[in-house]
Amino acid sequence: MMSRTKFRDTVHHLVEMLVASDYDGLEEASRGRRLTADQLRQAIEEYGRELRMPPEAIFDDLEVHGIEGSIPRAWWTLVDLWTVEEGRSDLTLEIRLTEARGNLYDIEIQNLHVL
Repeated sequence: MMSRTKFRDTVHHLVEMLVASDYDGLEEASRGRRLTADQLRQAIEEYGRELRMPPEAIFDDLEVHGIEGSIPRAWWTLVDLWTVEEGRSDLTLEIRLTEARGNLYDIEIQNLHVL
């Protein structure tokens, strides 16, 4: 059973790290699966705008999709990112969260791209 609070807290933490340009921390948190620190840094630099935290309500309204047949249980979501220049931007973070002990889910950044 997915914990909505744990899901929200995990995504919030991830976006905070991205806004703080903590690419090495993100790579460590996701154990280097899929996107490396350099790939994340490059995607943000190529977008050419300064990230900022989205309004808190964004984290309460995330669409959560279960990944059928995953063991342990896993979910994915898309998170719209915000910039100082634009507000809600075209940049989207695609995340997979997997059941894990502790206060946060295990994370894997699937993609960071313009939608």
